[in-house]
Amino acid sequence: MSSASPASSTRHRVALVTGVGRRRSIGSELALGLAADGWDLALGHWQPYDERLGYERGTDDPAAVADECRALGSRVELLSGDLADPAVPEALVATATERLGPVTGLVMSHCESVDSGILTTSLESWERHYAVNARATWLLIRAFAVRLPEQAPGGPAAAHVVALTSDHTAHNLPYGSSKGALDRIVIAAAIELADRGVRANVINPGPIDTGWMDDRIRALGAADTPAGRLGTPRDTADLVRFLLSEQGGWINGQLLLSNGGFKTS
Repeated sequence: MSSASPASSTRHRVALVTGVGRRRSIGSELALGLAADGWDLALGHWQPYDERLGYERGTDDPAAVADECRALGSRVELLSGDLADPAVPEALVATATERLGPVTGLVMSHCESVDSGILTTSLESWERHYAVNARATWLLIRAFAVRLPEQAPGGPAAAHVVALTSDHTAHNLPYGSSKGALDRIVIAAAIELADRGVRANVINPGPIDTGWMDDRIRALGAADTPAGRLGTPRDTADLVRFLLSEQGGWINGQLLLSNGGFKTS
């Protein structure tokens, strides 16, 4: 990761990044990109989820990512917590604030994602998807926002919220529908939290192979993308870095497609 960025400035800006459980993930690349841009970081993760999915990971990926970020000059705190627990979002923001200082960046790349459809989704799975993907997003934003001072209308961007979404629906129903709820929560934040200087956006990164694809899915995804390749975690991280920079402050309340022109239909 190059240290050059649109957000090069002084250190001691603090961001909470969720979903940094595996090195091969969008969350890990987000952390590294923000570290290169001078952010100190609280990195949220929940190892039992990564163990349950069984995707590629090392013996202690969160610690490895934290060490890489520290090598770029960031102070880093690792924060473990199951976002299905309604007490965890407040605890993550509170701990990040206590250990690193006021949090002005909230980047949410966590998710619950288990394939199932209308006839095969269990009530337990449905409720966990909505708890992690929708409710935790709301509670994280709320815990983040109540700590921000109010400011006069028209002021500069003082804090940033970015969340990752998806347009999956059929055969991935609880994931896709709960991500749809996430979209509305984050876009509402752009309006409701304007008096606290919040800029809030959602990114749909399209298909990115973080360990869940087989060869057939990779080939189909590349064929449906004009560039002839799949997106990478760094592609998403580059956009998030811009949104959290001074230059990205005018982009607000948007659901952004960062998918290389991937054909969704």
